[in-house]
Amino acid sequence: MLQDEIAFFGHPNVQSLHARTVEITKEEHLTLRGDCIIGVRAEKACADVDEKIKRKLARSGSHVKIEIIVGNDVCEISGAGDERLTLENKHDIVIRKTNFVCPRTLSVRCDKASSDIPRGMVKALQDPGTKGIFRITVE
Repeated sequence: MLQDEIAFFGHPNVQSLHARTVEITKEEHLTLRGDCIIGVRAEKACADVDEKIKRKLARSGSHVKIEIIVGNDVCEISGAGDERLTLENKHDIVIRKTNFVCPRTLSVRCDKASSDIPRGMVKALQDPGTKGIFRITVE
């Protein structure tokens, strides 16, 4: 089992409405068009994830657990790795319900998307002072 934690922060434009993806970004700004984004100013993007984790993610049989932690609230998401993952993007991390893969994709076939994140957590993430943790566990 390998694990990595990525800190990120809230933004007033966090909506968390997208039905197929969840995203965190290193960018500082967020427009209302970014309806899958739950946090900005992330410490890492796909390219920055530990190399051992990247290797495990790039195996089709790997199981991925994402925990989004905000204060005392935790939202758990299960997903899968994929041999097509390149994990090269230097700005973003995206997890997806679908099998679509691009350089921003960290996990596919996830059981939740932005629209499934508890609304209380989303409300907290609309405050720029709120810090969240995006914990990745790969088996």
